[in-house]
Amino acid sequence: MHRHLDDELKDLKDQLLRMGALVETQIQGALRALIERDAALANQVIENDHQVNALDVEVDENGLRLLALYQPAARDLRFITTAMKIATELERMSDLAENICERAIELNEEPQLKPYIDIPRMANWTLSMVKESLDAFVNHDATLARKVCADDDFVDGLTEQLFRELLSFMIENPQTISRAIRLTFIGKYLERIADHATNVAELVVYMVEGKIIRHTTGDR
Repeated sequence: MHRHLDDELKDLKDQLLRMGALVETQIQGALRALIERDAALANQVIENDHQVNALDVEVDENGLRLLALYQPAARDLRFITTAMKIATELERMSDLAENICERAIELNEEPQLKPYIDIPRMANWTLSMVKESLDAFVNHDATLARKVCADDDFVDGLTEQLFRELLSFMIENPQTISRAIRLTFIGKYLERIADHATNVAELVVYMVEGKIIRHTTGDR
């Protein structure tokens, strides 16, 4: 039976990784839609969100089935519960990519406010955090997971920098307010995606070490 459980756990991991790859594609597509002012791509990303939602449900149902069928303990139990929670974090990342696309479509109705420099930088850093958090999950790498947690501070700093710049636009020219506010929202969406990547990383530490590091900055 244990060998069969190992096969089931591998299937669950593969399922979660497919979901992670799709979420990374969603975030990349949202950024491209914004920078290239591509409403068709933005709408496609919005449409694809249902695929992520479906995978979220599948991972959850599969995890609950394994818990009921095998009643796993220790490491296997942590793996299953962590996978289910990670799926929830990934689903929320996809929702935020959808939100970015909605703001991008609205921004297309007006002239571009400024060249996009900080937002792509934030997005690339955030995507790296998402990828590394999933790599940490696959490789049971608590050290890499802790790196992801530390990297979140950099994204927070970029968010604050972007807000200050956009605030100066709004003060100098009230006609920029609607565009600046939408760009501020996009910055916050990226910051929240980074927060979810951090949550994934914290879950990985729990999976590997059995240690809960949420709200405990010393352990992070």
